[in-house]
Formats: sequence, C-alpha cells, structure tokens
Amino acid sequence: MKKLWPVLLLLAAACKQKEYNADLLVKNALVYTVDSNFSTANAFVVSSGRITAVGDIDSLEKKYLAREVIDAGGKAVYPGLIDAHAHFYEYGMGLQNVNLVGLKSWGAIVDTVNKYAAHKTEGWVVGAGWDQNIWTDKTFPNKARLDSLFPVRPVILSRIDGHAAIANQAALNIAGVKPGQKITGGEIETVNGKLTGILVDNAVGIVTRKIPAPTEQMIQAALLDAQRNCFAVGLTTVDDCGLPYTMVSTIAALQHKGDLKMRMYVMLEDKPESYEYLFKRGAYKTPGLNVRSFKVYGDGALGSRGACLLHPYADQKNWNGFLLSSKAHFEEVAKKIASHGFQMCTHAIGDSANRVMLKIYAENLKGKNDKRWRIEHAQIVAPEDVKIFGENNIIPSVQPTHATSDMTWAVKRLGADRLKSGYAYKNLLKQNGWIPLGTDFPVENINPMYTFYAATERKDLKGSPDGGFQMENALTRQEALRGMTIWAAKANFEEKEKGSIEVGKYADFVILDNDLMKAKGSELPNVKVLKTYINGVKVYEKK
Repeated sequence: MKKLWPVLLLLAAACKQKEYNADLLVKNALVYTVDSNFSTANAFVVSSGRITAVGDIDSLEKKYLAREVIDAGGKAVYPGLIDAHAHFYEYGMGLQNVNLVGLKSWGAIVDTVNKYAAHKTEGWVVGAGWDQNIWTDKTFPNKARLDSLFPVRPVILSRIDGHAAIANQAALNIAGVKPGQKITGGEIETVNGKLTGILVDNAVGIVTRKIPAPTEQMIQAALLDAQRNCFAVGLTTVDDCGLPYTMVSTIAALQHKGDLKMRMYVMLEDKPESYEYLFKRGAYKTPGLNVRSFKVYGDGALGSRGACLLHPYADQKNWNGFLLSSKAHFEEVAKKIASHGFQMCTHAIGDSANRVMLKIYAENLKGKNDKRWRIEHAQIVAPEDVKIFGENNIIPSVQPTHATSDMTWAVKRLGADRLKSGYAYKNLLKQNGWIPLGTDFPVENINPMYTFYAATERKDLKGSPDGGFQMENALTRQEALRGMTIWAAKANFEEKEKGSIEVGKYADFVILDNDLMKAKGSELPNVKVLKTYINGVKVYEKK
C-alpha cells in the first residue's frame, strides 16, 4: 500500500493541474488591441465570452490553464470588425432575389432578369444593383424591353444605391402610377407623355409597397444568409440603418435561439409607429442587439441626381436635386428625438442637405454634448459648414468605398471645384478627433478590407488613380482600423463593451492572413479572413 502513495499523489497532482480557469488562450499572435495606445501583445485569454487578460504568453501561461488553445502561427489578430453603416437585412433579402451588381449594360440586365424569371416562375420579379454609370450609355434605361418580356408579371429593379428603380408597366399598373403624377421628395419620369418606368427616391415606394410582404421564413433566411457572408469577411457587428420596428422582435428571437449570432445596432425607420414603439418602451439592449436610434433620410443619392445641392448639377442645368421631406418634418423629428434622449442618424449626401440637417442638429444639440447624433455619408459638405460637426459633436459616419466608386463620374455631377469638398474624411475626422467607417452594403461590397484600402490608399480595385484620389483626405492605417473597430463601437455607445481587445470586453476578434498595418498598399484588398470569433467562439473558418 505504501508503494501506491507516490502514484496516487502524482495522479492527484495531475488532476489538480487540469482545473481549468479559462476557456480560451490565443497565443503566438500579433495582437492589435486597438486600445488608447494602439498597443500590441502576443497573447490573450478568454473566459465566459469576455477578454480576461492580455499580454505576454509566458506570464499568461503561468496564470491560466485554458480548455482550448489557439496557436495563431504569428498571424495578425484584430478586434472583430464593425460596419458602422449597412443594410444587413436588405442585403440578405437581395440574396433571395436577382443580383444585378456589376452588369455592364441594360441588355445584360434584361437577359439576367429573364433567366432568373424562368427559374422563379411565380410572383413579382425583384432585383437590385444596376448602375448606369458603369454602362457605355450612361442614361437611365426605359422599361420597353421589360414590358415586352413581362406583359403581365410585375417587375421592379432597384438601382445600386436604392434611391432609384425601374418598374415595368404591369408593376406601375398595380401601383396606380400615372404619367405626370407628382410626389414630394421623388420623381416619376415621364417622356413625351409616357412613363419610362424610372422612379426616383420617394416614388420608388409607391410601387414597392405593393410587393407582398415576405414570409417569416423568408425573413429568417435573409438574416442568416447575410450573417454567413458577413462572418466570412470578419464582421462581428453591423449597424442596420432604417428597419421597421417589427424587425426587432424577429431579430431578438433568432438571437435568443442562438441562430443569429451577429451583433446588431438597429436604427428604426422614420415613421410614426417607430417613434411610438421606442418612446413607449425605451431603448432595447441585449448583448447582441441595441436599438436606441432613428434613421432619417435627408436627400437622395448623387448617382441618381437625387442628392440635394446648393447649386445646380454640373451635368443637368437648373436641377439641384431635392430633400425627401420638408424642412418642417426634419425640425419636428429632431425636436422629438432630442426630447426623448435618443440618437438621430440622418442620411445626407448633397451640400444643401448637409447644411439643412447640420443647422437643425445644432439648434437641438446646442453646442458640446455626448448625444452622438450622426450624419450618415456626409459626402458633399460646403467648406464653411464643416465646423458645425465639431462645434456640436455631430458624428460624420462615412463609407470610404463611396469615394472610390464615385470618383470617375462624381466630377461630372459636381464639377472639379465642388468635388474638392466631397468625400473629405480627414477633414471630417479632425472635427471631433474620431470617425466611424462603414460600407453601406449592399450599395457597396460587404468586404471591410475594401473599406480599409479605400480609406488609406484612396484607389479603386484596379489601382486607380496612380496617386490616389484627393489624398489630402486619406486616413492613416491606424485611423482606418480605429474607424472599423473602436470608433464604430463609440458611434453606437458601445465602446466599453467592444471595438478593442481589452480586459472586460466581448471576445470578438478576427485572424487575418496578412497584416493590415504592414502589407503593401496593393495587397490590402486581397487580405483574407482566416477565422472569425464572437464571444470567443468560432463562427467562421476559411476552408
């Protein structure tokens, strides 16, 4: 028996050593913490879904025994990426419909729609993504070919920015659209007394409201399909801009079931029922869902000439675009949101729309504050208006790929002088010392590596222009990474729980195949996500 004691003691010691005090240890990594000092580490520890320690592997291994160990093989590790402006649900629904992104002619669009309709033989034909600015003929298309192919079946195809669409006669008939019909904040194009099928901004809704509502099954499929693609590009939080309040319970239920793991910051649409819902129940906050803001549309898009400009478009005389609602409406909404303590987020593209909204914001914010009201896009801002952002702590929420997508044709819309005050991200950053970045997907590609590339190199995916576009407004790599992590979290009032790899925060992180801080500029768009984690649990791995 005495001989057995040493063996038993060894077994007891071995068992004691396996008393785990952590769930995950990530080591042999170049960890960009994105803390206030932008410090790096080579390891960190996760317990119960949160970061519990960050530092040197030797000291961490002495203190922690983790159930799982990830050897990052020297790869760069970053906080989970945050898209500060996207249309997550819309993107998911688009995956259920016909994709027209990148097609180079109206003929290619029609052929694609025809093939799609041959497979999906019932109901409306819905598509999105066409952009006349990339066609040889850059004029808006006409519905004649759609009418010929689909004399009875309704068709509506949205432009890439969502601010214009083309509908066939069958769809227009269902919606009761007539030649010469007028609508505030929109345009129903009529040529020689006949409808062309082109609808701009508020006119689009006349038709889309007639599309049968999606089933609960379709909605869930859209959210989960969008999630899958977003995890593959390293996104762990998305700001979904302008959802109906009814989506809150759907998202919450899917998250509660564990199916929807994507964290979401939801802005409710500018409708009476949205205000009633949130004012009555208050902000909705869980680890995965944050609802405390409203998305308001100030004007349309530059590509469809719906952006509201102080002076006429350079390529369309006597046309300044338009606001999508009256100034009185924006004033009423701002006052209402301010009085209830919520966040206002307003789409503003043109310099006139930005001026109107900045002045309304200033009247309600009254100087320095921490309400974090946001101007979404802030694309064209008159130089004399830029200071209003800083004076009232208004947050410019921008999407760098808009600059590189628009640069080849924006000069035609604006003229060279006015373009200089457009897409001025560095200048906007200086106003408050921080700036959140997003993509506006599905208007742009969901890939945040393109955001990083466009923000820092100011080039398109072909590497043009050689010297970069208006490089005085390029961001540094550190600024761009902050804009996609901690500053995006701050725009959502979430900087204390995510956006950096620091003790106490959610263990949301990504492992990349190349280091964004050190890679050549030309390599940045091709950086791939190897793994994506939420709460320290892997949600994506590159095959």
